[in-house]
Amino acid sequence: MPTGMPDKDNLSTDPLNFMSKNLNKVHFPSCLLSVAIQFSCKEAFFCVPSEKILRGGKVLRNAILARAPHMIRDRKYHLKTYRQCCVGTELVDWLLQQSSCVHSRAHAVGMWQALLEEGILNHVDQELNFQDKYLFYRFLDDEEEDAVLPSEDEKREAEEELQETLLFLSQIGPDAHMRMILSKVPGQRTPEDLEIIYDELLHIKALAHLSNTVKRELAGVLIFESHAKAGTVLFNQGEDGTSWYIIQKGSVNVVIYGKGVVCTLHEGDDFGKLALVNDAPRAASIVLREDNCHFLRVDKEDFNRILRDVEANTVRLKEHDKDVLVLQKSLRPSSHGNVPAHFKYTVMSGTPEKILEHLLETMRLDIHFSEPEQERMDYAVASKRRVLSLALRWANLQAHHLLEDDTALSFLEVRCIQTHSRAVKKKIRKRQKSQLGQLKCFCFCFNEEKLILKPNDVSVFQSLGVNGRLFYSVLCFQASLPEQEGPSTGSMSSFELMSSKDLAFQMTLYDWELFSCVHEYELVYHTFGRQAYRRSTANLELFLRRFNQVQLWVVTEVSLCGTLSKRVQLLKKFIKIAAHCREFRNLNSFFAIIMGMCNPAVSRLGQTWEKLPSKFKKFYAEFESLLDPSRNHRVYRLTVAKMEPPIIPFMPLLIKDMTFTHEGNKTFVDGLVNFEKMVSTIQLTF
Repeated sequence: MPTGMPDKDNLSTDPLNFMSKNLNKVHFPSCLLSVAIQFSCKEAFFCVPSEKILRGGKVLRNAILARAPHMIRDRKYHLKTYRQCCVGTELVDWLLQQSSCVHSRAHAVGMWQALLEEGILNHVDQELNFQDKYLFYRFLDDEEEDAVLPSEDEKREAEEELQETLLFLSQIGPDAHMRMILSKVPGQRTPEDLEIIYDELLHIKALAHLSNTVKRELAGVLIFESHAKAGTVLFNQGEDGTSWYIIQKGSVNVVIYGKGVVCTLHEGDDFGKLALVNDAPRAASIVLREDNCHFLRVDKEDFNRILRDVEANTVRLKEHDKDVLVLQKSLRPSSHGNVPAHFKYTVMSGTPEKILEHLLETMRLDIHFSEPEQERMDYAVASKRRVLSLALRWANLQAHHLLEDDTALSFLEVRCIQTHSRAVKKKIRKRQKSQLGQLKCFCFCFNEEKLILKPNDVSVFQSLGVNGRLFYSVLCFQASLPEQEGPSTGSMSSFELMSSKDLAFQMTLYDWELFSCVHEYELVYHTFGRQAYRRSTANLELFLRRFNQVQLWVVTEVSLCGTLSKRVQLLKKFIKIAAHCREFRNLNSFFAIIMGMCNPAVSRLGQTWEKLPSKFKKFYAEFESLLDPSRNHRVYRLTVAKMEPPIIPFMPLLIKDMTFTHEGNKTFVDGLVNFEKMVSTIQLTF
């Protein structure tokens, strides 16, 4: 063991705290400090593995021995034999083959990392991170020389529990993968690692006010820190400030001498920044409120460097000693090898007038007129062209506003674009008339169907054709009920005879009709407040109501079914419909059906779920995994990224993203428009 490294047995129960308090006393080489930090993270996780994790590791080992016994065997490398080992790449390949709930190789790495953190899977040389490489790993049960092979009964049990185990690991895998990335030395993080960390930072409350550039800088310097025991003192009042902390998991108490606990901070909150900004002692002590708390830490040197870099690349234009436009300068590489790279300026905030002026480029930060008259004339012509281009783009995006706003229409009719305004207005009116016509026609048809097709009118149902019966089954649960108490019997007898695929197809057509009528700006109105705009969001509300109707339809049908065998058939039917909705990329109805089956009124039916065939249980578990909210619904987002458009999205999540972007960021910062927030909102909307 190197002399500069403390012995493992002499480390305190809080290694990171020990090192942070003694860094001024002991000089650690940077490589040894990195090892010590990773070792402390391993110690924080490797306490006593939970029973569920232990069982999961045993199930995977037994399943591998049952399905691919050649994967666990003695291996030789550099004339040395390693007993009963697996190869990292083979373990990843095997997971991907077992279940579709494992979405990528990185996801599989995270699942194995979760086992490695608990000591159930170990690298033969005690490496702390699982890697998708030709490296040797050994299960805990194979550590002993006389390890016992599983019996046939144990292999059969492993086969039965495998899918449930994979689903459990797929849910905790992303967190383990994130911890693994953050435990790396910052200089060793790959571009993919930095992108994953950046995605995480986008949804941390304490960082909402920072620009995306700063968040990308932070992704390269953040350090993961964890503490296992409640009551651990992170730092004491009066100590020098050395780090800024963000709570990733858990909570802490803020304690001030003479006052006691003044407040409690939770996940997403930060602390310790004031001492770094003011270069002052800590104003309070921080004490862990619960066990197993995780933090993201930024050390003082990196914190100050990022602040310096951000300020150095920030251009502030002032009028009367007040900022009117804040730009961020970045280097734009040239696409031609012989042409030198040049700077570009991105708007961060500013007054509306100055932002518009910059977008039109009527002000230039780098222009020098050597021949005043000719250059000024050329520049004026170019500016008018830019005004025309912006006006046409604005007209294309803001079509429905231009018909209602006299000022906007008069602006389009100025002389510099007079020859184009008629075509623009004609195009706008034609587009809006077409949209309104489609909407009126759709609403009329929908109302007529509700008047004609009544849930209890069997004669009408029988007289309809195949497509009519399919459309009828979809509309039955939407029609007005004769009594407010709700139906007394389900309609299983009606739609169980229909093809699940055809029914899902008709539902998708209906959902697409509703979705296509939703204008993008309705999302903006809904998020920013309809009262502020005095605009209607009727189409969006109808589409959201559709989601609730499908969800409650599932709950109602299952709850009204009084026979066990029929309830089992009903669950199978809904799982099939959900599968076909996913096949048709109708994620809105897909999630509505799955969430309806997750409703307590349905999920509590233990006997019904026990009778459900294992094949359908597997499908349902896979579908349910897409609802996993960890890493900001990362599983869902990866699934959507692999789909080819057109897609009917999961609208509640899209609204959640926009709401977070709006409420987590101020619209005005120091009296200036937060332009970066507006850009993020537009990207989410369009």
